[in-house]
Amino acid sequence: MRLDLATPALLFPAISLLLLAHTNRFLVTATRLRDLGAKYRATPEPGLARQLANLYYRIRLIRWTQGLGVGAMLMSLVSMLLTLSVQSQSAFLAFALGLVLLMSSLAVALWEIVISVDAIKVELGNVLQPPRSHEQHS
Repeated sequence: MRLDLATPALLFPAISLLLLAHTNRFLVTATRLRDLGAKYRATPEPGLARQLANLYYRIRLIRWTQGLGVGAMLMSLVSMLLTLSVQSQSAFLAFALGLVLLMSSLAVALWEIVISVDAIKVELGNVLQPPRSHEQHS
């Protein structure tokens, strides 16, 4: 396969948008974590402690998504530099590594989304429990 300069450059807009989305998610989650931390310090409740643990875990996952995304961007840049210096095999390997890093970033982002659903379940508690069948007919 021949790799030209434009191929790695195609990833820049996608990676930039992903990094922006991850940064926004990080900021919202961090704000929620700080707010719940203050609430927990005022009134320690087991439900809040579980939410705080979940949010902190999500913050760490988001940090990984950002790091992997930055790695993908860097590998795209390295691939472009190697293409310019006519080192096509190395450029191809750098581009492939960038793609693997991007896929890893997306996989971690998906895992963080799954975890965020668990946080919603914890926060809403019994509100999400379906009504019992005999109660529905009353």
